[in-house]
Amino acid sequence: MAQVFHPSMNTFAKVTIFGAVFILAALAFLADRVERSPYVTEVNVVRDQPVPFSHEHHVSGLGIDCRYCHTSVEKSAFAGLPATEICMSCHSQIWKDSPMLEPVRESYRTGKPLRWTRVHDLPDFVYFNHSIHIAKGVGCESCHGRVDRMPLMRRAASLEMAWCIDCHEHPQPAIRPLDQVFHFGPEAHTVADDGSPRSGTVELMQAHGVKTGQLLDCWTCHR
Repeated sequence: MAQVFHPSMNTFAKVTIFGAVFILAALAFLADRVERSPYVTEVNVVRDQPVPFSHEHHVSGLGIDCRYCHTSVEKSAFAGLPATEICMSCHSQIWKDSPMLEPVRESYRTGKPLRWTRVHDLPDFVYFNHSIHIAKGVGCESCHGRVDRMPLMRRAASLEMAWCIDCHEHPQPAIRPLDQVFHFGPEAHTVADDGSPRSGTVELMQAHGVKTGQLLDCWTCHR
């Protein structure tokens, strides 16, 4: 019986199969990198806004509390975006003729709200409640990062499911005394630099009624 293929084709077939495995693995790795990249997660990507609002200036420079602009953060699922009247409570006197703030003045004159671009925007199938996190002692910094150092607002975390689950499974680093929830910087943290809990963290979780078991239930975030 005549041989159809040269014996060297056996080697070629083995190399091809072996190479295909590596190619598929490389494509899977590349897809994972893209999925976790800022292109998809928008981490550290600055979004265009009607006014270049600086949290660094207002929070760190002027010492304005988060709740002054985000008025519903303690009692609602939504933190709330500042109404034009809140902006004008200061800017009717300060920088009142600045060209940069003309969109704010126009909004105040016409009664048409500013259309801010959401930076932290979860999918519709995810339920998130700001008020419960505040009540349990989770600081703003834990999710939003050091906004007191952001000249322009950007997303500090991916907000992906794995990131949320990691915090729900190990919430200790995010829990702090209630009077420190709206503070930023190392002095507001209740964990050491190496991530280990400082004395009192377990007590804080008990005092705030944080139970990790129910935090991992699917219905907690998907209702």
